[in-house]
Amino acid sequence: MSTPADHQPSKELPKTAAVPRPSASVLLISPTNQILLLHRVSKASSFASAHVFPGGALSKTHDGEIPDVNHPARHQDGPAYRMAAVRETFEESGILLAKSNKTGKLFTEISDEEREEGRRAVHSGTIRFTELLEKWGATPDTESLIPYTRWITPPNVPKRFSTQMYMYFLPLGSVSPTKHAAPRGAPPSSGLQEEDEIVIPNPTHDGGIEHTAARFLPPNKWIDLARQNRIILFPPQFFLTLMLAPYLSSTVTSPSSPTPAISDLQIEREKLLDFLSKPRTYDGEAEVSFVEACISPIVVGKGEYGDKSQDGVGGVDKYTAVLVLDKPGKEVEEQGQGRRGIREWVVTTKFKGEGPRDVDVRRREEVLGKVGQERGRTSGKL
Repeated sequence: MSTPADHQPSKELPKTAAVPRPSASVLLISPTNQILLLHRVSKASSFASAHVFPGGALSKTHDGEIPDVNHPARHQDGPAYRMAAVRETFEESGILLAKSNKTGKLFTEISDEEREEGRRAVHSGTIRFTELLEKWGATPDTESLIPYTRWITPPNVPKRFSTQMYMYFLPLGSVSPTKHAAPRGAPPSSGLQEEDEIVIPNPTHDGGIEHTAARFLPPNKWIDLARQNRIILFPPQFFLTLMLAPYLSSTVTSPSSPTPAISDLQIEREKLLDFLSKPRTYDGEAEVSFVEACISPIVVGKGEYGDKSQDGVGGVDKYTAVLVLDKPGKEVEEQGQGRRGIREWVVTTKFKGEGPRDVDVRRREEVLGKVGQERGRTSGKL
């Protein structure tokens, strides 16, 4: 995972932009079509109190050959990105996206103790991830990962990433072996005390705790909590979660809401996949699908990413940043493959000391209108 410093732009544009580091992240969907987010501890040195998807940088040791910096596959879905997505999800949440070599189903043939020992061993580098899976008789389920946009950090941020986002659906009707009842002592202000959670063991890296827990909630619930500023979602997490909200668990609005039937859950998934993959148009022009979209956000106006003062573009107040999502980033543009971001929406947010607040997504024309939509300059994102 990245740190807050990774999201802070340089005071001056660097003469040479940092090379985006390949990384992968997973939007993990539960058997009841809820989404997993990891909650950072309040005193963590990175992303304090924020909610994030599991994910992290690719590792040549664990994930295989990583495409060279100038290779076209550097910013495309590929084997190393998929292996990293499976490995990072396992390291950070304890959920192993793998199939049993015996049954062909989701691998659950180890004890909690074995699973936690394996997480520590992979994270410390004492065993390769592929060797651990072979030892357990499991095969990483990379084929079930569904590409769901790529995000590239713009050049004025010191540490840059080229992050392939994926979606993974846990089998309908299954129950994670790490599922526990939510603690009754959870703070009432969190709005989460009645929900189920997956408890994350104390990690050993950095000498301390990184996450307090991993929790499944309906996408609409995560968005509600973020809009109320009761949790922190950074713009990519907010945008991608919001896109799921009309499709997955949209009728589940409280702990007392009935869980949809399996047949209804399957229909939800089918409608979402159709929305993500089908051709779309915006303002009379073809729009790229979410599967193919490559996004390097741009701040419109004079304000930089992270600046408290902005231009008030489109009528928003001077403390609100407007991020457009239609550009793929310089590195991808130079490859000449015609990749694009998404034009239809913009992200608005206010940057505070603790992270982005008042994050929301609006249709582009509502903020920028039909004229001057291409104004802006690249600033630090992600």
